[in-house]
Amino acid sequence: MTTPQQSRRVTARSIADDLRAQIRSRALKPGAVLPTGRELAEEYGVAVKTVSAGIDLLKAEGLVVGEQGGRRRVRQDRQIHWNLTRFERGMRRDTPSTDDWSTAISEAGRVPAQHVTVNREPADAQIASWLQLAPGTEVVRRVRTRTVDDEPFQLATSWFPASIALDTPLMEERDVSMPGGILKSIGHPQLRIRDEISVRMPYPEEADKLALPPGTPVAQHVRIGYGESGPVRVMVTIAPGDRHVLVYELEV
Repeated sequence: MTTPQQSRRVTARSIADDLRAQIRSRALKPGAVLPTGRELAEEYGVAVKTVSAGIDLLKAEGLVVGEQGGRRRVRQDRQIHWNLTRFERGMRRDTPSTDDWSTAISEAGRVPAQHVTVNREPADAQIASWLQLAPGTEVVRRVRTRTVDDEPFQLATSWFPASIALDTPLMEERDVSMPGGILKSIGHPQLRIRDEISVRMPYPEEADKLALPPGTPVAQHVRIGYGESGPVRVMVTIAPGDRHVLVYELEV
């Protein structure tokens, strides 16, 4: 009897299509180990190199990851629901030990951490535009690598006018937190915000820092915070698309 695979020409693309359908239907569940290349070659009646080429297509799409020992596994990630309506708004959830983001992650039953570096630098054209400064004006850059359950989840980089940030806790290279937020505590509260969200493929350095498998897009979330006389901060967060659900709740 002729099998469905034998009734048509089996290619790397058709193998990828078949396995992708199994992954999407959960016939192959997240975290499942794929059959070996030899086993799949026997199943589809093709050479092992044809199977490998099909698996490579799924790796490029971010559906399959390779592991030591040559095993291939269906990608498995526990997403976080990041509520951008609540984030940094109104009654912030900052405590003396954790900021609003960390508190939200803890509330979801996960373990947050932030690793911080701080630098002074001249504002480039983009940062100057966001902060409404002249290009070259000194700013303070605060970079946070955010992890969840010891896995990299976000890169969050904030820029502040040096006139606001110098000689304040914003210069400390640690996970500083204050009830109501640091900006409010130093006399420059954010009174309104503007969000800009775009989706793109990661830059090589982002993919490296976030340990992104090939084919994983990222969301770039730009949040500009405005005080009484203009912007007091811009934060650019890079959030891997496979690890986040971005949530907004709006009244209509």
